[in-house]
Amino acid sequence: MSDVPETTPAGASFRYQIVGGSAFATARVELQPGQSIRAEAGAMVAMSDNVDLDARMQGGLLGALKRAVTRESIFVSTFTARAAPGEVLLAPPTPGDVVGVNLEGRTLLVQSSSWLAGDAGLEVDTEFAGFRGLFSGEGLFFIRVSGRGTVLLSSYGALLRREVPPGTRYLVDTGHVAAFDGRMAWQVRKASRAGWMRSILSGESLVAEFTGPGEVWLQTRNLASLAGALFPFFPSQQERSGGGLGNLLE
Repeated sequence: MSDVPETTPAGASFRYQIVGGSAFATARVELQPGQSIRAEAGAMVAMSDNVDLDARMQGGLLGALKRAVTRESIFVSTFTARAAPGEVLLAPPTPGDVVGVNLEGRTLLVQSSSWLAGDAGLEVDTEFAGFRGLFSGEGLFFIRVSGRGTVLLSSYGALLRREVPPGTRYLVDTGHVAAFDGRMAWQVRKASRAGWMRSILSGESLVAEFTGPGEVWLQTRNLASLAGALFPFFPSQQERSGGGLGNLLE
């Protein structure tokens, strides 16, 4: 595990290395004796024998209900190294990137599928997005991460960071928002200022408009778009039940 510290950015609250390449990224986290990290339930790939795993409802029953509305597991896993340094490998359910972000006291709003893990001292809650979130397709709630420590974000596809200068507006397709600074003003609007028809014909329809200062993390792929592209190749109910012209011609 001696190579882990070499890839840990300055200021990180724990040591980690991103392995597996950008397509199938995995976070290899080194824990010192007594050190803990919290992760999304089911994210563990492997761990050292001296690492204890504790899964419980984050924030009690109310916290579990909040996580349920974000489509996340109601349980959060806590990994703690005992007696000696230990290693935990964590990976998201979809192929893509994993990056670490040092919060340094700020708040990050994360879409439900992009929170992978974070320092045990961080506060993880839900943030009501209002109908902006509903219309954006991301749901009514974001995961709200705040405090001082390191959080690991994951994505479907590559994960890109964009800094938005003060007073500058930046537009992101609603299906590609992974996370953004909680201090940023944002709204959902039509993609084209020329009107709804051109927005719909462009294939974009709605975009999230962020106003700086702040940072936005984008995922370069969209699971909903993938599902739409694959849908024509799925057999219909009639084909699955043995009907259709194919059987008549046999």
